[in-house]
Order: sequence, then C-alpha cells, then structure tokens
Amino acid sequence: MNMLNNTHDAACVEGVALTAIAAQFGTPCYVYSRAALTAAYASYQTALEGRNARICYAVKANSNLAILNVFARLGAGFDIVSGGELARVIAAGGDPAKVVFSGVGKSRAEMRQALQAGIHCFNVESASELELLNTVAGEMGRRAPIALRVNPNVDPKTHPYISTGLKTSKFGVAFATARELYRRAHALPNLEIRGIACHIGSQLLDPQPAADAAGRVLELVDSLAAEGIALQHIDLGGGMGIRYRAETVLPTADYLAPMLARLAGRKEVLFFEPGRSLVGNAGLLLTQVEVLKHGEEKNFAVVDAAMNDLARPALYDAWHDMVKVGAGGTAPAGTAALMGTAPIQARRYEIVGPICESGDFLGHDRELALAEGDLLAILSAGAYGMAMSSNYNTRPRAAEVMVDGDQMHLIRRREEVAQLFALESVLP
Repeated sequence: MNMLNNTHDAACVEGVALTAIAAQFGTPCYVYSRAALTAAYASYQTALEGRNARICYAVKANSNLAILNVFARLGAGFDIVSGGELARVIAAGGDPAKVVFSGVGKSRAEMRQALQAGIHCFNVESASELELLNTVAGEMGRRAPIALRVNPNVDPKTHPYISTGLKTSKFGVAFATARELYRRAHALPNLEIRGIACHIGSQLLDPQPAADAAGRVLELVDSLAAEGIALQHIDLGGGMGIRYRAETVLPTADYLAPMLARLAGRKEVLFFEPGRSLVGNAGLLLTQVEVLKHGEEKNFAVVDAAMNDLARPALYDAWHDMVKVGAGGTAPAGTAALMGTAPIQARRYEIVGPICESGDFLGHDRELALAEGDLLAILSAGAYGMAMSSNYNTRPRAAEVMVDGDQMHLIRRREEVAQLFALESVLP
C-alpha cells in the first residue's frame, strides 16, 4: 500500500525525494515507481509460470504512454475499450496483435481502426455488435476475430459501480443466450471465433467468485466444443483488488490459484486482464496544503489537488491513505515521521480541494499535524487517478513523473490554461 521509503530523513519513491519532485515539477503531481510497476507485473508472470497464458494490461486503469511502454517492454498484451486507447498502445510501442478490444459501444470507425491494426480479438458484448462487426469486416474484405463476453451472473462482492458480471449489468451477453450467439457467429461469413471472455468486476478481494465464474465459462466452452465450435483462448478478465486501507489482499499467486485449479489440464490459452493490481499501488498524488481552516465542528485542510485530479473519493467514497512528506509536524498514527522540525499540533481534518462543490473532498476525518505549505502524499492513486481526471473549474490537469531508481522523468507536462480552450471559439 505504501510505496514510500525513508532515505536520509526524506520521504522517497525509490531513490528520489518527493520534496525534490515537488520543487522541480510543482503540485499537484502524480508520481509513479517503475520498480513497483515491474514487480506487480512479475507477480503475475510467476503465478502463471508453466501455463500457456497472456497478461493483457487493462489500459483504462492508467493510460500514460510511459506506463504502457513499461508493460510493452515486459511483453504484455493490452485490454482496450476505445479506439483512443488502441492509438495509445501503438504509440507506446505495444503490439496490436496482443490487443483485446472490450466495451459495449464500439463504433464502426473503431471497428475499422482495430481491424486495420490487426488486433488479436474483439470481445463482443451484444447481438447487435456481432452483426455490425460482421458487416464492417465484410466491407473491408476481412474476417474479424471475436470472443463473446459472457455474463455468468456471479456476485463479485464489490462496489456496485464496479460490478460487471450480474444479470443487471450493461456489460456482456446473458449466459443463457451465449450458446445461440456463438452459433450465429459461427454462421456469419466475416467472423472468426477465437475465444470466450468474462469479467465480473473490479477491486475483487475474495477469489471464490472469480473461480465460480471460471467454472461456468468452462461449462459453456465444453458444450460449444461438443457442437464443433472449438475455442482457442479463455479470457477470465481482471479485477484483483489492492490494499487501500485495511483490506486483506492475497498475493497474486494465491488469488489466481482457485481459478487456475479449475483450468488445470486445459489446452486453451488463458488470458488475464489486470489493471488496478498492476498500477494502483505504484502511484501516488503529491499535493500541497494551501489553507488551514479551524472551525468549531470541523477543521479543513484545503490542498491544491481536487476532485478533478482524483475523482475516486467523490465518486465511490473511496479511501486513500495520506502521509505528510513535507516540512513541519509529525506523521499520522502508525506512520513513521518522514520529515519534520518542531512538532505541530495534530488535528482531525477534512482534506478538501478548491473546487466549488461540497463533494470536492479527498479524505474525511484524517488525523494529521499540518502547516500551510506542507506536502501530502495521497497513496494508492496509480489506478483511476489521472485516467479519470478532468478540467472541471478550468483546472489544468496535473503533471506526471516516473521515478526509475535515482532518476525522475517527466512523463506528462502540466497542462496550461490556454490549452484548455484552444479548441473553442467565440461567436462572430
């Protein structure tokens, strides 16, 4: 959960002090650790050793080109949900032949783009998409490689907003109708059936629902084989959770073990699509305290990051640990004092941003000893942080920095206000 270390009395990511990053690149700023990204990917490689398997990073978790490039160099495939993400993968050096294209609303243009690029597979999510893809592929004189994303109706035991495998979900095709859709796909002239896909949700901590879903998928695979529809791969999605606060998170190998036990002896290639578990705890959001407001009932620490920079707290009421890494005071309970001079009184603060919304908060009721100008590290922010950021209140999006050993690399410049309205125009 905590990617920080204490080196020479300074809070560091790998060998670089966060104060040095703030001094050079300003705040708010996303900071990532290349070593943490590599270690997370290696945990999947180790867990899948000896299996015919492919790890396809879920690009939606964090689509920065440098992060995609790190995974491409490690040999990863990619799970995408838009034509824009496909363009990013290619720009970052990813192999289109290792790309699977998910999503419920692929456009004709995106289908053409993906077919032209030569992706491995479309994860088809509706009967309508199946017919449209057949038409588009025919117009191009191609055969589109497909898998059906089936909906096994397994409760993933996670937040309802990130639960995707129930009957009520917009994702996937109903399990009861999947067999008939495979028969239809088999009959269409411009489609090539390659596999089957399933993804039940995100931030999964209990491995049993994913194993149960795998069991249901295998029943369908075997029934299709009996009809002469043989599948080359089985895509079991991603969704493994990370520790944000006090969650019990299994090692990657232990989480995957129940699924892999169900798949023992299978000849199909296994696909997995991790996102959050690869990048979530490899990134943090660095922010500075601008204003302290001490009230009768609540104390507010107004920082220069906001809900436009990190939407998860406002969207999901999500928890992110926070550690003071700048000047003055003592660290919160359970955290080593990383920097400091004279002690400052600890108080319970609402950590809020400057956006004009009551929902603009990053953390409630945090006990911290703060002074104006202090730096805070908001942890576990590598997934769905920058990727979900916006320009609300005409706020430029944050800079992004990758730390690699004792080197820091700017991998996204901070936006400038003029860029935010460069595509707009006033009326004549």
